[in-house]
Amino acid sequence: MTFDLSARLVDRRAANLFRQRPLLQGPQGPLVRVDGRELLAFCSNDYLGLANHPQVIAAMQSGAERWGVGGAASHLVIGHSAPHHELEEALAAFTGRPRALLFSTGYMANLAVVTALLGQGDSVFEDRLNHASLLDAGLLSGARFSRYLHNDAQSLGKRLEKAEGNALVVTDGVFSMDGDLADLPALCTQARARGAWVMVDDAHGFGPLGATGSGIVEHFGLGLDEVQVLVGTLGKAFGTAGAFVAGSEELIETLIQFARPYIYTTSQPPAVACATLKSLELLRAEHWRREHLATLIRRLRQGAESIGLTLMDSPTPIQPILVGDSARAVRLSALLRERGVMVGAIRPPTVPVGGARLRVTLSAAHSAAQVERLLETLAECWPLVAADE
Repeated sequence: MTFDLSARLVDRRAANLFRQRPLLQGPQGPLVRVDGRELLAFCSNDYLGLANHPQVIAAMQSGAERWGVGGAASHLVIGHSAPHHELEEALAAFTGRPRALLFSTGYMANLAVVTALLGQGDSVFEDRLNHASLLDAGLLSGARFSRYLHNDAQSLGKRLEKAEGNALVVTDGVFSMDGDLADLPALCTQARARGAWVMVDDAHGFGPLGATGSGIVEHFGLGLDEVQVLVGTLGKAFGTAGAFVAGSEELIETLIQFARPYIYTTSQPPAVACATLKSLELLRAEHWRREHLATLIRRLRQGAESIGLTLMDSPTPIQPILVGDSARAVRLSALLRERGVMVGAIRPPTVPVGGARLRVTLSAAHSAAQVERLLETLAECWPLVAADE
């Protein structure tokens, strides 16, 4: 037997699902050079505009000069440096939790938590639209795996009635392809009634949401008693790289002792932690970033409605334009790109069949004029695609 990879690729192309990597030829920002062309981009998760901030760059440069380039070992051997430790303490304080633990990626953090807390004889309950890393973590844990209807606390409650062993409810804070918020108060009520813990992956809420920017848990005024496990990523709104888990002293020590993705991975470069500390400082000091971002979100939604576009119910920087058919989504993205505007087309299996969309993401680095240009270009291109129905 041989692997027939060519046939798989042909099928993928025929279904308008073939993916290609745009080649970025400069730093992240609203104006980028991609595949040799200057474009106005609305497809980055750099929500606060910090990925190319001069102070963040300087912090990373000085960090590399002092601490070198690589972590060189796992945290438990000799890879846990002072910048890592300082960042963990700062993130714990920022999220209002006793402790935090750094990870190299968000995917790794999610795998670590779920597989360390659960095993055979336990139960994990996940939103149907959870990120792939959360779903993979649940499946790999060996626990009884159940998916409840999207953002449906009653659906969760019915499944919790059949829980076995330790039970963990897992949800995204902000759903990455829809931009909507998890109904955390209702989900937490169901979990508490049945003695389950709640884990929130706040990858896209950490930074934009909450009174201080510490995310969806702060947004809803919840605490450690309601959400026992909080995961945040640093490669989106914070503009750097990595992730963290914040929670109780016992949770963090459990992860250090039992989380295989943590134990057996080299630590991130210390200079990255130095850069993230600067990002956190800027987030706290420069409130205008989140205020400006909120203004841009409101304007985009108003303008899209006037064009007749179908937006999803999102108060976040993620503003998907629902198209439906994959081929039409690809065409709309191509038409925009021809006019110098870059917005990615998101297709199955990332989103459900019939749910293809353009995933517009806004950044505090965008200007009001750039958002107007996006709206003008959409108004020009959308009728050309709508006529294909």
